Amino acid sequence: MPEALSPDTGWGVLHLFCRARAGADAEAVIAAVKAAQGEDHQVIAFSLLGHKADVGLLALGPDLWRLRSLQTGVQAAGLEVVSSYVSLTEVSEYAKGMPAEMLNPRLHPQLPPEGMRAICFYPMSKRRNPGQNWYELAYEERERLMYGHGKSGRAFRGRVLQLVTGSTGLDDYEWGVTLFGVGPDDLKDVVYTLRFDEASARYAEFGPFFTGMVADVGEVLAAAGMGLG
Repeated sequence: MPEALSPDTGWGVLHLFCRARAGADAEAVIAAVKAAQGEDHQVIAFSLLGHKADVGLLALGPDLWRLRSLQTGVQAAGLEVVSSYVSLTEVSEYAKGMPAEMLNPRLHPQLPPEGMRAICFYPMSKRRNPGQNWYELAYEERERLMYGHGKSGRAFRGRVLQLVTGSTGLDDYEWGVTLFGVGPDDLKDVVYTLRFDEASARYAEFGPFFTGMVADVGEVLAAAGMGLG
């Protein structure tokens, strides 16, 4: 592999949404996942519901080349990547004064959280519409709105873990949001509740949602009809 390429702060994050093709090699997919893991690199597999994709992989770690190698490996094994998202772990500008022990899980999360097997992912951006331009607001107003947004989210502690990753300049939206929940209704409840916050109701634009269940990669492949030989 080429020399590692890493962000100065945080990790690279790659979401892959794949469809199982005829003749895909489950053992080769598992080998690609295992090869990408270790040395601060993680790969979380999840089985997707609906027509958008069959297999989801969330890969994160310091080396972007290693994330690319995973993508190459699963494609060579016969999975078709039908959608993807590229981002970086980050600390919000409204949280930079927090203690280091609270910031580190945002930059270097350890996933998946225990007991949370429901997962969904969606991208989002802030609006730039006339009269609804987030980037024309003063910092103090944006901070107030995000504080209220965060307060609503903290009511779901223990039920939902949220990973917000930055993608401005890297992908089509400005952030990627990955939610892990104890159950699917927890994911539904938190998204519904937070949409009533002014920060979301007035200023948020959402992309497509991908929803599924976290499991061992072998179980995820079997659910997609890719049994081991």
